[in-house]
Amino acid sequence: DEFISSPPRKTVRFGGTLTDILLKYEKGETTDFELLKHQLSDPDIKDAQIINWLHEFRASVAYLTKELEQLVSILLKLPWLRRSREVVEEYLGFLGNLVSAQTVHLRPCLRMIVSQFVPPRITIREDDVDISDSDDDDENLSENFNTCHRALQTVARYVPSTPQFLMPILVENFPFINKSERTLECYVHNLLRVTVYLPTLRLQILELIIEKLLKLDVSTPQQDIEDAEETANNSDSEEKSTEEGLFDMEEDEERKGNKVVSSSSERMAHPLAERLDILMTILFSYIKDVCHVDGKLDINNTKDLYRDLVSVFDKLILPTHASCHVQYFMFYICSFKLGLAEAFLDHLWKKLHDPNNPSVIRQTAGSYIGSFLARAKFIPVVTVKACLDLLVNWMHKYIDNQDTGANAYCDVALHGPFYSTCQAVFYTLIFRHKQLLDGNLRKGLSYLQSLNFERIVMCQLNPLKICIPSVVNLFAAITRKYQLVFCYTIIERNNRQFIPVVRSGTGGDLVQTCTNPLDSFFPFDPYMLKRSKKTIDPFYQFWEELSAEDLENLKKPIKRGTSEDEDDDFLKGETPQNDGVVGIAPNSYESNTRSPVSSIGSPPDCYVPYPQ
Repeated sequence: DEFISSPPRKTVRFGGTLTDILLKYEKGETTDFELLKHQLSDPDIKDAQIINWLHEFRASVAYLTKELEQLVSILLKLPWLRRSREVVEEYLGFLGNLVSAQTVHLRPCLRMIVSQFVPPRITIREDDVDISDSDDDDENLSENFNTCHRALQTVARYVPSTPQFLMPILVENFPFINKSERTLECYVHNLLRVTVYLPTLRLQILELIIEKLLKLDVSTPQQDIEDAEETANNSDSEEKSTEEGLFDMEEDEERKGNKVVSSSSERMAHPLAERLDILMTILFSYIKDVCHVDGKLDINNTKDLYRDLVSVFDKLILPTHASCHVQYFMFYICSFKLGLAEAFLDHLWKKLHDPNNPSVIRQTAGSYIGSFLARAKFIPVVTVKACLDLLVNWMHKYIDNQDTGANAYCDVALHGPFYSTCQAVFYTLIFRHKQLLDGNLRKGLSYLQSLNFERIVMCQLNPLKICIPSVVNLFAAITRKYQLVFCYTIIERNNRQFIPVVRSGTGGDLVQTCTNPLDSFFPFDPYMLKRSKKTIDPFYQFWEELSAEDLENLKKPIKRGTSEDEDDDFLKGETPQNDGVVGIAPNSYESNTRSPVSSIGSPPDCYVPYPQ
């Protein structure tokens, strides 16, 4: 009877009620207040204690003014995420009450939530030395992130101005690029989740993420990635040959079937490339998820996201020279609908032909147009022709205005956008001439003749002297084959005029020949990152290597009506079999001051001999 009538045991705690403690503190009595801080800071604090205190704090938020920010700071450090469901719910309730009553604590609350966007770190110390600092592989990590987003949504519901205070905190908490892959992956994933329920922040968050991705991208030139992969492959083959005979065949077969082995084969050897690959995979997934609802393309969502991505492209990608991978977010979203690809081309065209834009931006826009038309499988021939018409007409008008008078000479500084447009057209023709001639050769040739390449090549501005040599060689070979223009006399004359630059240095004289005066590059050169590559490859036009026979055929021009078979081909509207694309397609960056070079999936730089 005595037990039943006795009150339940209270959780061990100090002092009176919370209100009493806070009132005493205001009067200068700090003993109970210090005990309260001590108990809240106790690493072994029990769930029941946390719940009791939070319950009281929820009722007393009016007392938690700026003067008590030290106490609020302790409350925000409570280990609430990895506690029971009751603690989590009570804490979320406390956060809502706190920010609605005392907005002065909004920033610290947001900082606390954002700090949980990455996995916790476990540090093992031995003799005062850190010997381990790895991500905590918590099974509940995903659930913890969900709770963090609930907390952020709770705060945003009570304080409508949350987004403007949140953005600077998201920027300052972004992990350094040398942090672990898992840390970067979780943070970027959580940032993208924020855009779903705080859509006003989407553009700024995409800018932040893409800016960080660009830093990774320009820090890992394609040549470095290729070298790292080659080194890793060589060391792997050496290890395999060393281990031969150490294991029986069954064991080897088991190992091959192991998931870890297959996943490790997807890892990039270059550590920064590995981080970039993971983050690009997340970005592509995000773009797909936003644009598709129940597996079907949602036009309105897609248009809205496209506008945001184009804005980021203009601000960050266009002014950045020689990024290799990040720009593919535009390539990917444009693959969803032809209208988007056409809108992107139109956007680039406006950048290119607007004389108010800086020359370097106009030249880069030209590079993007050429590379996009050449590499995007989803762009049909009719769109390619429309773009070629637009570009070539502009080139002819430019020649009309510039080919006589004081500026009628070859100079990159004066005519950079013109040369960039020429290179875009030549590059597009190299990749697309088969399709342009497909079906009806006579009609196709008539179209190519209407572009009047001869006038462009022969003009005083001499584009063949400025464009990358491998583009020029291919263009010359193809246009000769179809008797559109004979470029070789001009190429030879240009070569004779070409004077190498001799520079003296401590190591002796160095002869440099700049073969890329435009400093141009092809933004959609082959994609190197193994995981995210799977998203791009289905839409990507790879260069088809050609046999020696194809190269021979390229040297033979088509002579109309000289043979019965060829004439039949014309009558049937078919393309002759010797219509091969030369196997030397241009790489980006052939200058001595090399930017990232790509030798995978782009044609090698090789020389087509001049016809004798």
